[in-house]
Amino acid sequence: MAGAFNWFSQIASITAVNLRSLPQRKGSSVTAVFGIAGVVAVMVSVLSIAQGILQTMDNSASADNVVVLRSGANTEMMSGLVGDDTRIIAEGPGLARNAAGAIASAELFVIINLLKKATGTDANVPLRGVESAAFEVRDKFNIIEGRMFEWGLNEVIVGVGAKMEFEGLELGSTIPVAQEEWPVVGIFEAGGGLSETEIWVDAAVLQPAYRRGNSYQSVIAKLESPESFEQFKDALTSDPRLNVKAMRESEYYESQSAMLYNTITGIGTFIAVIMGFGAIFGALNTMYTAVSSRAREIATLRALGFHSGPVIISIMAESLLLALAGGVLGAVAAWWVFDGFRAATLNMTSFSQVAFAFDVSLSLLTRGILFAMVIGFIGGLFPAVRAARQPVASALREL
Repeated sequence: MAGAFNWFSQIASITAVNLRSLPQRKGSSVTAVFGIAGVVAVMVSVLSIAQGILQTMDNSASADNVVVLRSGANTEMMSGLVGDDTRIIAEGPGLARNAAGAIASAELFVIINLLKKATGTDANVPLRGVESAAFEVRDKFNIIEGRMFEWGLNEVIVGVGAKMEFEGLELGSTIPVAQEEWPVVGIFEAGGGLSETEIWVDAAVLQPAYRRGNSYQSVIAKLESPESFEQFKDALTSDPRLNVKAMRESEYYESQSAMLYNTITGIGTFIAVIMGFGAIFGALNTMYTAVSSRAREIATLRALGFHSGPVIISIMAESLLLALAGGVLGAVAAWWVFDGFRAATLNMTSFSQVAFAFDVSLSLLTRGILFAMVIGFIGGLFPAVRAARQPVASALREL
């Protein structure tokens, strides 16, 4: 017991001496801290893009909602349904109903070209034709400026995310649709979901504008309860009149975001690893300098009876402390600058823009700090081992 206490006492004594000497090496120490902070800030900020997109997709989905597409189609762009199909789908069992009938909206999805505010470059923006049930299916829908479009008129309402990201979508402006100018009469929110990136219009008006006849691309419907999904799905897939597939809305948006999320996460991780190597070399340089400048001091301690283990652990503790400071600094900087920052990127599945807010979550901050600690561990390990293995006699002879 006394030996263990003595061992920990040695660690505390050497670590205290190391930390008191930090001001003498403030140049290299500050460089290491800021180098690690930069790595963490970049890693967290890039990964917060993927997290923000994932959060946007999660906000778009409701456990009570179902998406119906043509069988074999993975996106609305690839799907096609005729009017009779949508009528049969709306008659399916398990759907929620009101006085007007099933709460199901047959919808049309097209892409129009607008300019991004930030860059002035072209962007594909979703234009969605909806039916009246769309506003009950998306129960988070809310007009925040202006008014609802008039059914049967060439009027549009714009998601708040689209308004912030693209030019010409302010209330009272007009947008080019099928070689005509359609007025923007309202701005809406949708609980932070993907719909906020879209422009909505009456589907019956959009069909002739794009010569679509009596056709749609999807049906978005509300179930009586999440448990009704299998009953509804089985009824559609077994109906010989239909060639469709039904997915829970959460499943649909998860598939929509998978490619984009994985791509951004992969890029962010790759950048972090490359920059991490540079930070490791910076930490190695800092700790080797620290060991070299205190070679005689460490040798003296060992000559007085201090063991190699406490020497290694004390140097590792210093390296990890510097890494922790850098990690926390980088994480706080990323949170301060990027959390909630709004941007838009191309969804490679739908070939349209997705507006989202960077989401610097607690789990992401924790991952960044842990990554910094890994850098500090590797950066301090080899100098610590070198200090412990250095011959006492030769170190004492150094000037």
